[in-house]
Amino acid sequence: QGELVESGGGLVQPGGSLRLSCVASGHDFSRYAMGWFRQAPGKEREFVAGMSWSGFTEDYAESVKGRFTISREYANNTVYLQMNSLKHEDTAVYYCASDKWLRVLRTGTYEYGGRGTQVTVSS
Repeated sequence: QGELVESGGGLVQPGGSLRLSCVASGHDFSRYAMGWFRQAPGKEREFVAGMSWSGFTEDYAESVKGRFTISREYANNTVYLQMNSLKHEDTAVYYCASDKWLRVLRTGTYEYGGRGTQVTVSS
């Protein structure tokens, strides 16, 4: 059974940076697309960023383009989300997700999902 464990969340001031990590186990990381979603209080979960299994394709929500970067490290079965120039509206619980196909993952119907890590942007 696949498992995803997120870490790296916390409290940061507006304009600051955070890097989230997600370690995958129980499934072949090298053959799965990886991605990040977030859910703010009172809002639906939304796609943030995704990367294909090969690493060649990246996809971002318009709201984070130019500020967030997704990357993956195959040796450690880890996917990262580097978040820069953080804004109040980035406050949410961030979830890691995996699926064989990026086009499926970004719809929210992914195969595996983590439990989330809280990111709070506040002065």
